[in-house]
Amino acid sequence: MKVAIIKYNAGNIFSVDYALRRLGIEPIVTADKETILSADKVIFPGVGEAKTTMEYLQANRLDRLIVSLKQPVLGICLGMQLMCRHSEEGNVPCLGIFDTDVKRFCPERHEDKVPHMGWNTIRCKDRALFQGFDKEEFVYFVHSFYVPLNGFTAAQTDYILPFSSALHKDNFYATQFHPEKSGKTGERILQNFLNLTH
Repeated sequence: MKVAIIKYNAGNIFSVDYALRRLGIEPIVTADKETILSADKVIFPGVGEAKTTMEYLQANRLDRLIVSLKQPVLGICLGMQLMCRHSEEGNVPCLGIFDTDVKRFCPERHEDKVPHMGWNTIRCKDRALFQGFDKEEFVYFVHSFYVPLNGFTAAQTDYILPFSSALHKDNFYATQFHPEKSGKTGERILQNFLNLTH
């Protein structure tokens, strides 16, 4: 199986690469259009800031490429947020795959810390990425912005308010949490993505 990790100006690419190698996959980290188009699966990871990352994607025409992909695509963390319509981080239009906006967490109580960092539970609504999950599972988050619940919500988490911890539309999948840092649960989610036939 040929798995491409989109290479751009964001951190976290190598931890995703390492997690896939533990599953027996040797991914290709690339920004090459033809390599990405010919991959069986594409992963769009990200740790960074929305506005500068969108500018980079546009300058390198990766924005149009990502939207045009037909094989299963998995966005992670910032990758998920950039797949939405607009982000309050830098007030920037994003890729628009998911017709929903990214909001900034607003602490309501003293104990509400931003960023939301550490382990929290997901409640799965969509079976595609979460095959074999029948209860709440713990996964690892690091984020200051969130996607509200919407028609594409595939999993939900509560922190300050309920938000989308995963999204799904057609061949596009996304997680706000980091499956590559989420132990056995994250491994199972990555394996489920690799098993997708869509």
